[in-house]
Amino acid sequence: MDVFSLFTLLGGLAFFLYGMNVMSAGLEKMVGGKLERVLKSMTDSRWKGLLLGAVITIAIQSSSAMTVMLVGLVNSGIMQLEQTVAVIMGSSMGTTLTAWILSAAGIESNSFFLQMLKPESFSPLVALVGVLFIMTGKGGKKRDIGSILVGFSILMTGMSFMSQSVSPLAETPAFHELLVMFQNPLMGVLIGTVFTGIIQSSAASVGILQSLAMTGSISLGMAFPVITGANIGTCVTGLLSAFGANKNAKRVVAVSVYFKVIGTAICLSVFYGLNAFIHFDFADAPISAFGIAVVHTLFNIVNTFVLLPFSKQLEKLAKLTIREKNTKEELLDERLLLSPGLAIAECRNLAVRMAGAARDSMKEAIGLLGQFDPKSAEHIARQEEEIDLYEDKLGTFLVKLSSKELTAKDSGGVSQLLHAIGDFERIGDHAVNILRVAGEIHDKDLHFSEKAQEELGVITRAILDILDLTVEAFEKDDASLAAKVEPLEQVIDGLKLDLKSRHIHRLQEGRCTIELGFVLTDLLTNYERVSDHCSNIAVTVIQIKDSVLDTHGYLNEVKTTGDPVFTQAFDTYTEQYVLPASPSSNRG
Repeated sequence: MDVFSLFTLLGGLAFFLYGMNVMSAGLEKMVGGKLERVLKSMTDSRWKGLLLGAVITIAIQSSSAMTVMLVGLVNSGIMQLEQTVAVIMGSSMGTTLTAWILSAAGIESNSFFLQMLKPESFSPLVALVGVLFIMTGKGGKKRDIGSILVGFSILMTGMSFMSQSVSPLAETPAFHELLVMFQNPLMGVLIGTVFTGIIQSSAASVGILQSLAMTGSISLGMAFPVITGANIGTCVTGLLSAFGANKNAKRVVAVSVYFKVIGTAICLSVFYGLNAFIHFDFADAPISAFGIAVVHTLFNIVNTFVLLPFSKQLEKLAKLTIREKNTKEELLDERLLLSPGLAIAECRNLAVRMAGAARDSMKEAIGLLGQFDPKSAEHIARQEEEIDLYEDKLGTFLVKLSSKELTAKDSGGVSQLLHAIGDFERIGDHAVNILRVAGEIHDKDLHFSEKAQEELGVITRAILDILDLTVEAFEKDDASLAAKVEPLEQVIDGLKLDLKSRHIHRLQEGRCTIELGFVLTDLLTNYERVSDHCSNIAVTVIQIKDSVLDTHGYLNEVKTTGDPVFTQAFDTYTEQYVLPASPSSNRG
């Protein structure tokens, strides 16, 4: 093997890792948005978590990425440590798929059908289809499928380069001397661990081992320790991701390390212990690429099912290793950026919480207009700080997320959230403004007349209803519900103008004080602006479905074209929110 063969090996490894990255990214983009819902629904039992870990790892083709994702989810408080143990175990089984695909490279037959099963035979055709999908695909999903196909072809090209580069090793005496190191199980584990830790891909490590196996120089006894070491090496990525995480998130990595190290110790002890008493003839026989895929899969399955009953013990061991201290959960962990679809789903969940907080804050502030409570006032002030924190964290995270390669749907979701969180934050601000109005009414002992209170009750009821309608439409991402918001906003605008007109008339007749006039104006102004923000949020829900966002254009269209849905809803709301007849004499 000369220096050019070494260059080919390194180039093949680079192609392999890049192809794996492209393929994984494409797969994750297609399924990422669904991961969050599945994670929450399927981690309530050990067996569901096991299946989930295997399926997701097959989808994203990286157990390391799965571990990093779990660290981020636990650090954000989305998942608990105990929910991740079975997922980690399932992930180790899901990562074996690549080895099975690569094993097909060793097929030897003159049959056309069997020859076409070899990845090096069909991967050029896969690449062609993938490139055509990318070039002709207008929709995001078609381009994602193209990326997956091209990534797979690049991966297989890298595997082919690696196989070609190591084939001369079979005749090299120095290589046979090097293989003596592999005969020491501990050295094999160390080599597998270190190499995988460096390149951060057990699939690539196993792929190189399969390439070496094609030279006929690798036996089962040599390959087994390297395979187990490669599994341990995948923990390096998780260890790096745990820096800066809270204690529970670090325990996720600890569980992964203990699971793989203990499993390796058990399997190697049993294998070599039995081999010492009952010598396995097949242990010294050459192993094929297919045989390595079998051993890799069997090791992970046995390891999983031996340690699955002891998942609680693994969890306790992780807690003993990383002692309990004050753990602060991040609202959004940046590790989630590795999975944009999952990150967007979590941003939406946080935005829904923000929406609920803004609505509740507004309702509580309105309640203080009738009966002021200092404790409620303090709660509203604290809630406003929480809403501001939501906007700050979400806004920063969403801007970072928007720089990632997103599907058209995910890009629309980011745009919708960036627009909506600003409006929810302003609703929280208006709740504080109304709190100040309530405080002024209380401190100055001001009183609206019974008739004025009745008038205010109508517009207050409309504001509470538009808040509930907006938050529900946003939470459910329901365009039909959102379409009902703008007609109600128009009715609220009319109520405000009518109430201001009545107030001016009373002021001219000397039946209202200047102080009450200021209070009423402040209150109506805040009400109107809250309804405006509700309208903006509703428009984002409606228009993001069409991948556009033109708030003013949409509002002008529905108001000027006589849209029947808008007109019918407007008429219904007009009848529902009717001010009492103007009184002939009353104060305020």
